[in-house]
Amino acid sequence: MQKGQIRVQTENIFPIIKKFLYSDHEIFLRELVSNATDATQKLKTLSSIGEAKGELGDLRIDVVLNAKEKTLTIEDRGVGMSREEVDKYLNQVAFSGAEEFLSKYKDANIIGHFGLGFYSAFMVAEKVEVITQSYNADAATVYWSCDGSPEFELYEVEKKQRGTKIILHVNEESKEFLEAGRIKSILEKFCKFLPIPIFFTDVAEEKKKEEEEKSINNTNPIWVKKPSELTKEDYEKFYRELYPFGETPLFWIHLNVDYPFNLTGILYFPKIKQSYEIQKDKIQLYSNQVFVTDEVKDIVPEFLMLLHGVIDSPDIPLNVSRSYLQGDPNVRKINNHITKKVADKLEEIFRNERTEFEQKWESLGLFVKYGMMTDEKFLEKANKFLVMEDAVNKTSTTITKEDGTTEEKSTAKFYTFEEYKTATEALQKNKEGKHVIVYTTDPVQQDAYIQAAHAKGYVVVKMETLVDAAFINNMEMKWENVHFVRVDADIVDNLIDKQENNDSVLSKNESEELKKLFEFPVNDLHVTVEVKGLNNDAPPVVATRPEFMRRMKDMGAVGGGMAAFYATMPDEVTLTVNGNHNIYQTLLKESDIEKKEKQIRNLADLALLSQGLLKGAELTNFINRSVDLMK
Repeated sequence: MQKGQIRVQTENIFPIIKKFLYSDHEIFLRELVSNATDATQKLKTLSSIGEAKGELGDLRIDVVLNAKEKTLTIEDRGVGMSREEVDKYLNQVAFSGAEEFLSKYKDANIIGHFGLGFYSAFMVAEKVEVITQSYNADAATVYWSCDGSPEFELYEVEKKQRGTKIILHVNEESKEFLEAGRIKSILEKFCKFLPIPIFFTDVAEEKKKEEEEKSINNTNPIWVKKPSELTKEDYEKFYRELYPFGETPLFWIHLNVDYPFNLTGILYFPKIKQSYEIQKDKIQLYSNQVFVTDEVKDIVPEFLMLLHGVIDSPDIPLNVSRSYLQGDPNVRKINNHITKKVADKLEEIFRNERTEFEQKWESLGLFVKYGMMTDEKFLEKANKFLVMEDAVNKTSTTITKEDGTTEEKSTAKFYTFEEYKTATEALQKNKEGKHVIVYTTDPVQQDAYIQAAHAKGYVVVKMETLVDAAFINNMEMKWENVHFVRVDADIVDNLIDKQENNDSVLSKNESEELKKLFEFPVNDLHVTVEVKGLNNDAPPVVATRPEFMRRMKDMGAVGGGMAAFYATMPDEVTLTVNGNHNIYQTLLKESDIEKKEKQIRNLADLALLSQGLLKGAELTNFINRSVDLMK
């Protein structure tokens, strides 16, 4: 029997490993099972080239919990180790000192290079035993044990089967790892897709003889297969495996790259509600089918963080805890590749299946708009497939039923940016030569304004998602000669070009009197009144919110900084009084001053109500006043 000391130049190495090597103690199980997987895969490779002789047998990994004995055992049937290899890999942790170890390797990808994964066992175990038999039949079976100090024992024992058995004697502080449920959850979290079958056994649990033994993992997930081997059903089934309670995804992208980096995976576009909740289902990062993290913000472009699915790459560098990504050229390359693949896929669907693309736009628009704001390369491609929905016009499609009869179906009409410019070339350019995109954020509330704009020949498009306020501001800077105007930002005659010379049938004195009648305070609003000569069929009063101030308030509602200041300011409202409306010919002649003021106030309130700006006591007063006027 050999006794000795693990060859480190400080006795503090194990406490350091326990404290700094991993952020979560549960990682020990991932590391030990991963090592067992590597040992098994290595055996398969050696067998394929003829270096490992004989039958491989049942290649599996067993995780056995014995709570009564306070042990957790991980056993594989892989390559095993000879006595020399045990001495080399387990006894020679040759670091010069604790301080140097931390300073030199705290940001380095040392896992796999230095074999430190095995030592994570000491985070939860007061003693670790290893029994191992090399695939080389001539080698002796070796026993090794250590109690977490530099002291170890190493000697030969009676011949055992090929492979390695690691027995952890769980310490008092780590009793949670003697619970079957806890071990199962860790295995399902980290080892769900490892390529070697993993079986979990709780010694305390009695099993029926006829009960079929099932591995806890899917050894052949679809991302390791070729896209040509897979069907639509395969992709949807795998999505349900990842997210059991998720709706069927819109579509997916299969990543499969082997140069200049290795990358596989499946990215799914989920259905997203307008008021999208904080996403619980995240993209999962794997390294050789071992789960690493679901924090992938450095690998996946920010605008695609709402995607679901998996990414697997052995080339993504990880720090010592395998928990956080490092700045590395490969990460940037992978990020760019994912952006390109997503853009190409969206363009392909738009080009080949435009109707289906438009039907899914409610969910897709969020990704596309966010990407156009944050990624210049994506913007270039997305300009081709960004679509805007017409708030009024519909497209009629003839559908043939099963019985042979036909039916006209009305669907939303969409424009690409270029199609919109072509459709509005004649009417929607302002004095500066900028193309004006007229939009609505609430087609129901702003219906009167939309109908007025439509009657004038303008094309109004929907901009009603959470990102649209920021999107509009961004695109005005990125698109040449483009200006966005909300449909209720001004009276319809002024949406495109400000026309200051509107003639009114009212005299100057009548206009002044009318203006004064409308100048009354409204709670929480800053109201400006102007009298203009509009068309006879235009409303008597139109309430509009100046584009700049409204945008600032919209941005302030979701952001900080200077925008937050605007969010606290009263709403800016312009009341445009149509001096040409015949109602004022009667009102100005009304001798009952109180009645005149009530009627004027009601006209103003109706305009404010159309903008959703009449609330609380002001709304109650409007209702009561309307009843009084009807008496």
